[in-house]
Amino acid sequence: MSLDSFLAWLAGQSWAQSISEGQLFPFFESLHIVGLAVLLGSIGILDLRLLNLTGRSQRVTTLSKAIIPWTWVGFGLAVVSGLLIFAGGAEHYARSPAFQAKMALLLLAGANMAAFQIWTWKSVAQWDVGAPSMGARIAGGLSLLFWCGVVFAARMIAFT
Repeated sequence: MSLDSFLAWLAGQSWAQSISEGQLFPFFESLHIVGLAVLLGSIGILDLRLLNLTGRSQRVTTLSKAIIPWTWVGFGLAVVSGLLIFAGGAEHYARSPAFQAKMALLLLAGANMAAFQIWTWKSVAQWDVGAPSMGARIAGGLSLLFWCGVVFAARMIAFT
């Protein structure tokens, strides 16, 4: 099955059509926005700490332990609601440059997070209090950049 035929099949499912054409779309779109708000709010707090702009007196590990569960809740809400929204307009979304940019930025944000966890986080004991390492600052700055890009691209989907 080709990608185009899969997208057509997905968009043609009765449940997907009921989401995109019915009163469920605003509900799932609202869930998506709430999920993104929780996700981006929690990530933003940690990124600002990594940039040493806020919470300088708080350990990065303590802040991370408090915030990461909220990040996963927001991520879960955003993914599930996003997939349901996507299903109803799969062919349109897949061809949208704004949607493609959003997906690319999500991948970059994920790669940045993975690199941070694999390499930078290993040395957190050295910079847990006070100014984070240059690697942590770069990761925090890139994270903010990528996630702001995700939001911008997501808003552009409605206009393309």
